[in-house]
Amino acid sequence: MLDSPKNMQNVVKNNNLLPQLSLDDLENMARGAAFLGTGGGGDPYLGRLIMQHIFAKYGTPKLINVEALKDDDPVYIAAMMGAPSVMVEKITGVNEVETAISALEQHLGRPAAAIMPAEIGGMNALLPLAIAAKRGIPVIDADGMGRAFPELQMVTFAVYGIPTSPFAVANEHGEYHVIKARDNKASENAARQLAIQMGASVGLSCYPMLGADAKRTAVRGTVSLALGIGRAITEGRTNGDPFVTLQTYLHSTDYYNQCKLLYSGKIADVSRKVDKGFTVGKCIITGESSAENNLEIIFQNEHLRASLNGQTICIVPDLICILDAESAEPITTEGLRYGQRVKVMGVSCAPIMRRSKALQTLGPRAFGFDEDFVPIEDLIESH
Repeated sequence: MLDSPKNMQNVVKNNNLLPQLSLDDLENMARGAAFLGTGGGGDPYLGRLIMQHIFAKYGTPKLINVEALKDDDPVYIAAMMGAPSVMVEKITGVNEVETAISALEQHLGRPAAAIMPAEIGGMNALLPLAIAAKRGIPVIDADGMGRAFPELQMVTFAVYGIPTSPFAVANEHGEYHVIKARDNKASENAARQLAIQMGASVGLSCYPMLGADAKRTAVRGTVSLALGIGRAITEGRTNGDPFVTLQTYLHSTDYYNQCKLLYSGKIADVSRKVDKGFTVGKCIITGESSAENNLEIIFQNEHLRASLNGQTICIVPDLICILDAESAEPITTEGLRYGQRVKVMGVSCAPIMRRSKALQTLGPRAFGFDEDFVPIEDLIESH
């Protein structure tokens, strides 16, 4: 039996407790989204520039809790799909995503009452805010994973019974497709092939749902959490150590309170390529005290597994975040470079993501690792 939302997550009932977004928040919002993106989700810098332009023209969107939705309110997902390294070269805008949403609205015959991020990482945490601002409708303080993941079915919406399709993909030329697939994995396969054919980066709207569905399946409070993470890093740069203020903030949250600095060193090697619409590869970080004490991070858009001398020390769905060693600025997979001095942080994910049903879709074995998920707090104890 599925747990009720009250048991799955703490719920903020009063919309007045939510932060009111402003132009001054954009850098912190982008920084927090990059942290939660665990290397993926698209370039947060580009997302910030898009938000800056849209907010200046249309104003900031209203941020609401899922409980503010009526049960029959149509909710639409806004996201980009493709390889993050391609999105940097082929500059992304809001038009692709808006075209996809409009196509799905026309197909279903119901306009959006609110927009929700599919994931709360990188650009995909920021584009929904821009779309909501442009349309003059609210953005929901929630998403489908509390981090970023590379495949469409790797969200709590799918785990808790909402179908991916019908979904729509669109490119920068105004071309779009609306697809009905037999299941969520088939949706991922079809959307990935379309993304490759349409330029390796497309706008996407999927998991069309009602307010009642969002209340049942979404990971709550993640937009405001991203902003809080960004603010904590900024405060630490001004008043002391950004890693201390970041960890203090994370310890105060419901989801990310199990966190630890796992490693500190210099990037010794990065191998990275675009394969089947993903940015895949690995990063080797050499410890400052011993050249033999190496950390390996494997990624598929997002960081999936961190292993120290062959032993796993953090693995999906928990978060693996690579940060600049001085500023604590999150570094995306496409931003990793030889010689960078970094610190690696492991962070617990939302409890709903650790349930056995969820792990079948987004745990280690879903990515081809021959091991079961072990929470970071247990891995820390064992090492």
